[in-house]
Amino acid sequence: MTVLRIVANIAAPEPGQAAAFYQDLLGLDLVMDHGWILTFAAPGQQTPQLSIASEGGSGTEVPDLSVEVDDVDEVHRRAAAGGYEIVYALTDEPWGVRRFYVRDPLGKVVNILSHGR
Repeated sequence: MTVLRIVANIAAPEPGQAAAFYQDLLGLDLVMDHGWILTFAAPGQQTPQLSIASEGGSGTEVPDLSVEVDDVDEVHRRAAAGGYEIVYALTDEPWGVRRFYVRDPLGKVVNILSHGR
């Protein structure tokens, strides 16, 4: 048996409220829309991962979702310009990631990160 995919499911009364955040800010494609569920995806193949945490690192809360991007500084600029709430400032962490937390339109805390610089 091989795990092929892991999908994060976020409960929302109006899933469409998140479309601009996940499509425009993060550049994900809308790959399924049944009205009651929207699924966003990035092109390419990804390794399934699941994190279980007691904290988010550096004393932060555990984020609801983590998204690795190739240019965290650019996403941070776009998030700030878009008026999204930055929950944790852009930071170079001692374990080798540069990241920030942003609140999506559904109230979920999203950890946006890049590895190494």
